[in-house]
Amino acid sequence: MDTETAYMEPETRLIRKRSVLRRLIKDNTLEDAISAENGILPKGHFVNFLRREKRIADRSKASLSIVMFSVRPNNPGDQRKVWHFVKYLNKVTRETDIKGWLDGDVLAILLPHTDKMGANIYLQKILQGNGHPTWPTITGTYPDYIFQQLLNDGERLPDFFPLDLERDPNVLRSQQSLKRAIDVLGSLLALILLSPLMLMIALAVKASSPGPIIFKQTRLGMKGVRFSFYKFRSMYSNVDDQIHRQYVSNLIEGHLDKIDQGDGKRPFFKIKSDSRVTKLGKMLRKLSMDELPQLFNVLKGEMSLVGPRPPIPYEIEKYEPWHLRRILEVKPGMTGLWQVNGRSRTSFEEMVRLDLRYIRNWSLWLDLKILLKTVREVLHPKGAA
Repeated sequence: MDTETAYMEPETRLIRKRSVLRRLIKDNTLEDAISAENGILPKGHFVNFLRREKRIADRSKASLSIVMFSVRPNNPGDQRKVWHFVKYLNKVTRETDIKGWLDGDVLAILLPHTDKMGANIYLQKILQGNGHPTWPTITGTYPDYIFQQLLNDGERLPDFFPLDLERDPNVLRSQQSLKRAIDVLGSLLALILLSPLMLMIALAVKASSPGPIIFKQTRLGMKGVRFSFYKFRSMYSNVDDQIHRQYVSNLIEGHLDKIDQGDGKRPFFKIKSDSRVTKLGKMLRKLSMDELPQLFNVLKGEMSLVGPRPPIPYEIEKYEPWHLRRILEVKPGMTGLWQVNGRSRTSFEEMVRLDLRYIRNWSLWLDLKILLKTVREVLHPKGAA
């Protein structure tokens, strides 16, 4: 505050302050206008607080959530609505909550010591405020890809989607029950229809090389629960897994140049020439027929027909915190967005983003579209290996 302003009467200072704010709004500097009156942090300062709270969460294992509002005004009248909305937020936020801008029209609130349920309760409180618009909103609870994306320099902000605050629990439960029913009926029907083919594959695997017909491997399911994952054996028995461990390490850590076996124009992030794989196994993998025994995993409730792929325990050791969300909220699946969107030609980061996109936008209709695309991929294989 300058000397002249300091000696003004309170009413005069208020009039001058409002005049300045009106000018800022008129000049379309909405971020500056609202920050001037409400003390909202600019992006640089807010991101510094975000880094600090993330470090605290890493050390203390305390909960940390973020809520982001896309307060983009579509007309001059909306700017005043934003102003009133921010004033309302000041009334419902705690002293420990940190408000700041992530862009000219993206307002974020950092909620320390707040888990996912707490963040949703906070949003419900905002929605219950009479006369306040429902701005498009994203929420995230650490570890979440949103935190990593916000802290990466040069990353664009996450795509905003219409506020869908905890769809009606009864509707959500009914949809999940229906998803489970589809999993059970679908896996049973597939097992019945494909049983002659599966019997032929089993006999061929047994004749091709010594060892069991079914390959069992420990994988991590929803919430990190371990289960036995079934596949038709496509490798020789008792082979060293060091090749795959090194491949996984390079893939997750982003050393794609070490695993790219493409033709120079199109990348291919898979092990093409793996001496551990049998001749029959190469054919089964190309046609994705080695995956068929996972229908039993689906029937047992360990997997779903559609969802993220279940990781091997040693893969988790290489995960960044935000990667973990892909296995925390939904059951793993036999197929998913990754399988029908590039598969072996996508990086691990892109695979995780596809999994998280699926989790955010899940619906029965999306599952159906993925299943139909999977059938097309199996009939016209491009990325399998």
